[in-house]
Amino acid sequence: MKIKRNDIYLILAVLAIALLFFCWQRYNGKKTTENARVIVEREGKAIGDYPLCTKEQLIFTDDYGKKNVLTIQDGQAFIEEADCPDKLCVKHKPISRNGESIICLPHKLAIRIVGGEEEEVDVILR
Repeated sequence: MKIKRNDIYLILAVLAIALLFFCWQRYNGKKTTENARVIVEREGKAIGDYPLCTKEQLIFTDDYGKKNVLTIQDGQAFIEEADCPDKLCVKHKPISRNGESIICLPHKLAIRIVGGEEEEVDVILR
């Protein structure tokens, strides 16, 4: 079977449409994080509420001198430094989407995002 010129045009048109659709979804489909907030809680009580669209570095200490350094930049929040023994909060990836959180159990600190971009669905099971 020989491929004809019109077949090539059809394949190129389908690929071009697919590429345009991909680019449109990738760049226009994202919601802005202008209304997103970073909520910081210790033992279930809110101790901080910050906009995600700013650039800040915040240091949280408790009554016993335990320290966590929270950095907010480029629409993401992450723990840059902590003096807890396991440092799992420091190793956690930056958060930016609604419902994501970073927890530091030894310091009883929780950082979560509210009102940001919705999370993508990983898997749907029936």
